Amino acid sequence: MSPKEAQTIEWKESWRDEYIRWVCGFANAQGGTLIIGKNDKGAVLGVANAKRLLEDIPNKIKDILGIIVDVNLRAEQDKELLEIVVEPYPYPVSYKGEYYYRTGSTKQELKGAALDKFLLKKQGKHWDGVPVPRVDVADFKEESFHIFRTKAAKSDRVSDEVLAESNALLMDNLNLKEGDYLKRAALLLFHHDPEKWVVGACIKIGYFHTDADLLYQDEIHGSLFVQAEKAMDLLLTKYLKAAISYEGIIRVERFPFPKAALREALLNAIVHKDYSGGLPIQISVYEDRIYFWNDGLLPENWTVAQLLAKHASRPFNPLIANAFFRAGMIESWGRGIEKINRECEAAGVPLPEYRTDASGLMVQFRSGGRREDRTPEKTPGKTPGKTPGKTPEKIVALLESDGGLSIDALAEQIGKSVSAVQRALRKLQETHVIERIGPHKGGHWVVKEKP
Repeated sequence: MSPKEAQTIEWKESWRDEYIRWVCGFANAQGGTLIIGKNDKGAVLGVANAKRLLEDIPNKIKDILGIIVDVNLRAEQDKELLEIVVEPYPYPVSYKGEYYYRTGSTKQELKGAALDKFLLKKQGKHWDGVPVPRVDVADFKEESFHIFRTKAAKSDRVSDEVLAESNALLMDNLNLKEGDYLKRAALLLFHHDPEKWVVGACIKIGYFHTDADLLYQDEIHGSLFVQAEKAMDLLLTKYLKAAISYEGIIRVERFPFPKAALREALLNAIVHKDYSGGLPIQISVYEDRIYFWNDGLLPENWTVAQLLAKHASRPFNPLIANAFFRAGMIESWGRGIEKINRECEAAGVPLPEYRTDASGLMVQFRSGGRREDRTPEKTPGKTPGKTPGKTPEKIVALLESDGGLSIDALAEQIGKSVSAVQRALRKLQETHVIERIGPHKGGHWVVKEKP
């Protein structure tokens, strides 16, 4: 019995030259095997002209893709099959100028930013290391250099001699130049307006009463060092309410979430964001929880479980990570998670939750006094904890099949007003029937129980 169709195995009933695209996808990914003579259900059909194809297929693949593959003749249920074994290639392989990549059980053509990242990866480079022409250190303002030098001096990770050098020499020391050109990381880290070159290189913070009710928001621009400082300051002074107590005559402020854990989550989002995606980092603040979301995934084939097990992973932006590390602002990725958990445990609040999907990476903090511990609002004639009625039931049914539906889409599908849907969603959240995961934009709904 041959293996099932999977990420590295594809079945085809008969050979067609267009399947060279699948070979291209395997070569650009982890390699794989294309089996000719089976249908999608795994039924063995056999290949009538197997001997001729044994010669034709490798020649066509070599001529079109420029690579060598093994084509083997196999027998199964007294029928002949062809097995095309493709090794992963260390350089990009194109099909007539098109680049394909095998992911999951599908073949995808790479275009735009995805193609850019793929080509850089095959060359052993990262997106933040690409040189940018016509930019000079003299164009930069001094604020970000001052932040770096001040913090690096305290961290003792950069010598006094290096810190005393000019800004241009400091760029060299941080490996932020290639020849006469500054790299993208230099612009993001130190330029006062990096969005001239990198769209979405900013942070958005919003305070929500519910997912549908945004009360106020801020956008933070500037270099990454400036954004880190301003975002943390805004969180503590505008978005989070500290409980005031006194130890003797000393005034003590206690925030609902440990400051050190929030700062670590913010810095990790900045360092590991995929800046080629054009989306800002989003921080969504509620009365009892806070979300950090960034466009950027874990390294290929990694899971959140591996992340939490403190396996070391390469930063998404190694040059940016190195600058923040030398400034003493971050540790390694694995140790950052450990630090967040340690701070939450010390503060007596729940450990954060980590979720990753195709849209990005999200970290969710909850305060110690969670909404579940509070008495739900009562509706006259109704039992607390339940939300009967046709509108909520229809909403739950729709969200069970597609948690990504917007409020407008829900209103259209059930034939109700937007305000009616907002009221129903608010009640469903308060009674813990549904939960919003992630920010207002880019997040999704999860149904926890039937209304």
